[in-house]
Amino acid sequence: ETVASMVVFRNGTSSKKDYRRYKIVSAEGKPDDFKSMQEVVYRRYRDYEDLPSLVVIDGGKGQLSSALEVIRGLGLDDLPVVGLAKREEEIFKPHQSESIMLDREGAALHLIQRIRDEAHRFAITYHRKLRGKRNLVSVLDHVEGIGPKRRQELWKAFKTLDAMRAANVEELAAVEGMNHAAAQTLYDFFRLDLPEKQQALQ
Repeated sequence: ETVASMVVFRNGTSSKKDYRRYKIVSAEGKPDDFKSMQEVVYRRYRDYEDLPSLVVIDGGKGQLSSALEVIRGLGLDDLPVVGLAKREEEIFKPHQSESIMLDREGAALHLIQRIRDEAHRFAITYHRKLRGKRNLVSVLDHVEGIGPKRRQELWKAFKTLDAMRAANVEELAAVEGMNHAAAQTLYDFFRLDLPEKQQALQ
């Protein structure tokens, strides 16, 4: 479940209404950091009018170069873009071999770090949601009487495997499209130690 996130800060404060998250399709099944970066940058800026004063790419020279190729290809020649490499908190600018090292105690570096950490948090939250949904579907594939429509409704009702596992028969039966027999089957399934269930849960 390769994902990417974009966060926005305005006047030094996060603007959560402007956040975006992306499920990467170009690198599906074969993770590719550079290709993923290019996909998400393209999707973000292809029809984008309210341009930021600065784009911070999470990564060093390679990620910055990948992003710039797309951004400049979209005609955004004047959009300022930098890369932030985590190891030494180095900032890279296009066409400059030497990195910029901000004051370790300065407000500028702390702001850049906050932006980067918030992007990580937002992406991780989305990744966990997708992973939980995928695991839920794969587990329910093994339950007799639970087809695609019921799986969808169960996911909408419980959101996580843990919540579904903790539900009683009546709560499961109350889900749209479910009945008492299917609810009992699902309830019993969560209490069986089946190899295929354990594999799906891993």
